[in-house]
Amino acid sequence: MALFLVFSASAVFFLSRDARSFRRFCDDFFVSELSGNTLNMHYTVADPANYGIHSYTPTLPSYSAQRRENSLQELASALETLHSLNSNKLGAQEAYTYHLLLPYLENEAEGMSFYYYANPLSPSSGMQSQLPILLAEYSFRTRRDVEDYLALLDQTDTYFEGITSYLRDQSEQGLFMPDYSVDKVIDQCDMIMDPSTLESGSHFLNTTFEERLNKLAEGGVITEKEKQAYLEENKRLLTTVMLPAYQKMGDELFLLKGSGKNEDGLFYYPQGKNYYLYLIRSNTGCYRDIKDIKLLLLQDFRKSFDAMRALLQQQPGLLSTAPGTDSFAYGEPTDMLKSLQQMMASDFPALSDVAEGTMPVCTVKAISENLQEYCSPAFYLTPPLDDIRENVIYINPKNNPYGVDLYTTLAHEGYPGHLYQTVYSQLFSQKTGISPVRSLLSYGGYVEGWAMYVELKSYEYAKEIMKQTAPETEYLYEMYKLDRQIQLCLYSLLDISIHYEGASYSQVHHLLASVGISDPATTRSIYEYIVEEPTNYLKYYLGYLEIMSLKEEAKDLWKNAYSEYRFHKFYLENGPADFRNLQLQLEQLPLLPQS
Repeated sequence: MALFLVFSASAVFFLSRDARSFRRFCDDFFVSELSGNTLNMHYTVADPANYGIHSYTPTLPSYSAQRRENSLQELASALETLHSLNSNKLGAQEAYTYHLLLPYLENEAEGMSFYYYANPLSPSSGMQSQLPILLAEYSFRTRRDVEDYLALLDQTDTYFEGITSYLRDQSEQGLFMPDYSVDKVIDQCDMIMDPSTLESGSHFLNTTFEERLNKLAEGGVITEKEKQAYLEENKRLLTTVMLPAYQKMGDELFLLKGSGKNEDGLFYYPQGKNYYLYLIRSNTGCYRDIKDIKLLLLQDFRKSFDAMRALLQQQPGLLSTAPGTDSFAYGEPTDMLKSLQQMMASDFPALSDVAEGTMPVCTVKAISENLQEYCSPAFYLTPPLDDIRENVIYINPKNNPYGVDLYTTLAHEGYPGHLYQTVYSQLFSQKTGISPVRSLLSYGGYVEGWAMYVELKSYEYAKEIMKQTAPETEYLYEMYKLDRQIQLCLYSLLDISIHYEGASYSQVHHLLASVGISDPATTRSIYEYIVEEPTNYLKYYLGYLEIMSLKEEAKDLWKNAYSEYRFHKFYLENGPADFRNLQLQLEQLPLLPQS
């Protein structure tokens, strides 16, 4: 029996029929979703048997009409089951899970009607760049993990054939990506799977594979002879399956180039505006009206812009400060992460409060040279639910963050950002018996909004650290912080303008030029990125503004009982979630006596 299903007979006996049905639904849904996607399963759980998955066939997800039909039927069946249950007959924790699942699955069912609007090969986040990263970081704990990995590698040709078939159908419907995106993806296919490094064995998918095997051999999990056999098989699959798959995909994209009907935002597709509203709900967890979202952003933009103007009037010398000339107290990522953990201690609950075993460790790595051109400045890979010890933060040397920029980046990715939030949530879920089905629900606004919130908070930490040795940095770091807010808020507003209101490149260029960004290459790059990644900036900045809105409501409700610690604890222990449900949870909390 799965670990999270161990209850006493008397406890199960007293559960209502609805509660028993709901628990069974959550268990079955969790197993079903993971069993059909081995890559997702491996990153979600370290040992599938812990969750009732004892037998499975290694499988990459496919793009096909049959899979779409199966997904529609599964969603319809899941929603029928949920609608048949009475959430009032569930315990408080399970009722909350129910109220998270229902709108999430309803939104996903609505999204299926926009099936051909998605772009699985987006230049910035498509599977052509994501799959190699996921393969390079695929943990080897057992011999079965190695064999699963090789089986997945052997399916990359059929996986990408499914994607190209999807893209051909998409092209026929007039929904194919613009030519400038096609060119970027073709270049990525050529660079990521470089034939010369694959042949020499120096490609990162060769070297990372060997590093992982070495650890298994050192631990006695595999023999030296088995290691050599695995190395040969990996090299064979990379050169005879994966490389040709990338080359064929590049050729298919070249043939499809020119079939895209639109080089601008989603506004110009038949159901583009509706698809955009779906993406906002799906990617940000925000259920506000689009007018309210825009008003929220505009108010914040004016506030930050006015604060920046007042700061520069008070400190005009900041305008002549060359970027990167300030000297920060720490230079090494490990020292910065230690500092961040010390600075956050009083305002955030400690991991040790919810930990029942070994505390997590964090490793900072450089992104492989093959991927630097196409990766973000930094990212964090979430650990499995049942093995949160090993955590990795990747830094992109091409972007070369250093000084306070690296410090705030590590706050975003590490403490009190993604790493801390992920580990705390998983430890709390285990301690309180929350169903793992909630780990399948993706709430980009909750996660990225939190990382944005603590990144901005870390500028205050930086000021505190430097106030004795370099007090002048207080104004400099405040300028950096406001600049970051203004930029992300502006890009979020442009996202709405481009995708929901139909703004053209010339209009966006004119607007950016009015705030000092006038270089055509820069404005074109900004425009294309927003076209290719609808709602991405909103995920970060609207998520942040939703947290600030929750925070203000908490202050109003809790009055003298409010504290940063209490608010952060509430946020961490009630998510990941959409913001509508978080607000309801906040309003339903019992009020503490006023001090």
